[in-house]
Amino acid sequence: MRVEFTFYGGAREWTCYHGPEAILHGPAETGKTLSALWKVHLCALKYAKASIVILRKTQTSAYSSVLQTYINKVLMEAPGITAYGGNKPEWYDYPNGARVWIAGLDKPAKVLSSEHDMIYVNQTEELDLQDWETLTTRTTGRAGHMPYAQTIGDCNPAWPTHWMYHRPSLRMFYSQHRDNPALFDPATGAIMAQGERTMAVLNALTGVRRDRLRDGKPSQAEGAVYEEWNASLHLIPRFEIPADWRRFRVVDFGYTNAFVCQWWAVDHDGRMYRYREMYHTGRTVADHAKQITALSAGERIENTICDHDAEDRATLAQANIPNGAARKEVSVGIQAVKERLKLAGDGRPRLYLLRDSLVESDGSLLDARKPKCTEEEVDAYVWNDKARKEEPLKADDHGMDSLRYAVMYVDEDSGPLLLWGDG
Repeated sequence: MRVEFTFYGGAREWTCYHGPEAILHGPAETGKTLSALWKVHLCALKYAKASIVILRKTQTSAYSSVLQTYINKVLMEAPGITAYGGNKPEWYDYPNGARVWIAGLDKPAKVLSSEHDMIYVNQTEELDLQDWETLTTRTTGRAGHMPYAQTIGDCNPAWPTHWMYHRPSLRMFYSQHRDNPALFDPATGAIMAQGERTMAVLNALTGVRRDRLRDGKPSQAEGAVYEEWNASLHLIPRFEIPADWRRFRVVDFGYTNAFVCQWWAVDHDGRMYRYREMYHTGRTVADHAKQITALSAGERIENTICDHDAEDRATLAQANIPNGAARKEVSVGIQAVKERLKLAGDGRPRLYLLRDSLVESDGSLLDARKPKCTEEEVDAYVWNDKARKEEPLKADDHGMDSLRYAVMYVDEDSGPLLLWGDG
């Protein structure tokens, strides 16, 4: 069977490179992931018994994102490939004996205990340096089924001090919007209808999100409110919340803007963990209330802290979700969050966000390239007046407001304010 896929620009150079470490870097919608998956697929077809891994920071995010692209845009063209593992396959076997694994760094034992010919990391910017270096120890060439061994990845731009930009052994290749044949005609260079629509969305972005997703530049938000935030420290893998930890919810109402509901747990040392989140537009509070109740089934929730809209709070109460009003002092709340983000005496912060807490992705936010969960707001959450630092800029801050309400609730409270039954 003859299989063809055309690579363009930086993706073509990256695909032809056979060195040990390489990343395809570029803004949103340049075709990085699709090109990377086709490289994986073509290598699996070409090299008998090759062992290749498709990997993300967490296995859940691998299943919900890159695996879907692999299935729907690559494997649909290839008969005779068999998946093993049901709805969440662990690997795909090719007719020539090659195997492509699907993995996350949060569940590494089975995959990373072996040597591989190639490991492809989707969204490499999510990894820390230790993650990447661990992967390079599994692609040393000992697998021996390909003429070269690689740890490769694709990424959106990150902040300028990210380890990717300062690793001498890593070769970086750059993709651009004109490299994507779905946006620009490869023969003439003319922008096409889909390109017009896509670039209109990207052109509307501002600040650090425009720098990274539209212009493809590493960028740090000038005047960031939470300078203490470090994704590699505060954004942690999921774990089972112990049954005896305090649990509560925080709600920031919205319809055109995002409605946010966060579930928080507090351990016996007073550390806070956001472990579940709804972040969605275009739905009524009554609809959200049904989902909140369903998601909380079996949990002992001590309180639901809300923004102050009386009608929306009444709607929650009518749905058997008793609630209290949040403290909304912005400056005091920001300082409280900043204190929790700092390292305490034991070298650990007192606030964490668990990865993959989002229960459902909002397609309209994804299409608009807006934040779709709290952790995606942090980098662009800046002071309105960078010199005075009194009020944050009111834009894409619904998770930030909820975060502030949550910290204020825990820090002011010596015990449960309102206790009610399961769910």
